[in-house]
Amino acid sequence: MSGTVYLVGAGPGASDLLTVRAARLLGEAEVVFHDALIGDEVLRLASRARKVAVGKRCGRHATAQRFINKQLADAARLHRVVVRLKGGDPMLFGRAHEELSFLERQGLRVEVVPGVTAALAASAQLGISLTRRGSARSVTFITPRVGHGEKESGWVAAALAADTAAIYMGAGEAQTIAAALIAAGKPADTPIALVEDASLPGTRVQYAALQDLPGLPTSGGPTLILLGEVYREALLEAAPSSAPAPRPRQPQAVQE
Repeated sequence: MSGTVYLVGAGPGASDLLTVRAARLLGEAEVVFHDALIGDEVLRLASRARKVAVGKRCGRHATAQRFINKQLADAARLHRVVVRLKGGDPMLFGRAHEELSFLERQGLRVEVVPGVTAALAASAQLGISLTRRGSARSVTFITPRVGHGEKESGWVAAALAADTAAIYMGAGEAQTIAAALIAAGKPADTPIALVEDASLPGTRVQYAALQDLPGLPTSGGPTLILLGEVYREALLEAAPSSAPAPRPRQPQAVQE
């Protein structure tokens, strides 16, 4: 028997932002391999499936990618519908290419189901477009995170080239990010929006200037840094004293 492995985007967190196709496949799945911070409400949709956590967390033991690949292949030989559930969209910082390539080399069927990525969910929640007619015509999705043994990233050049930048997996590197961008010529007063837990009820939003990014408190949830002049008005309107105290959270999950 050979089934199909579906690489499914779970979106930013809210279960009602799943696509119809994603919800249907979760209901049909016999086994679901899911990332660390997939919420219980989403996992409950896979009511008949065996659920296997294979996510990665900063500072904790992580499931090796080669082991995830093997588990997916083994499951596909036993079950008709296997779901690999990834936060956000599988094709953006989700290491989907590694799983796709491995499964295809094994002669197994694999399909990708897109999901809402955090930058789009955060923009919708803020009510601030990533682009703006006449002033912001380009957007880049980047991450400063580089895996062990990989070549250096060109994320700084990408951020400088675009009008708006969405920086993923950068909450723990705020000092490095701010220093690198300013040293490369990005104005220190460039507005940013720091968004934790986009789309969830406990979303936390802070506006600041790039130079102040290292001093912003975070609570460990999935965090996105949005950078660009489109956030200037929100920064000017934000009251510095209105930022809530950080909430205790588990270490942040990462995807590479």
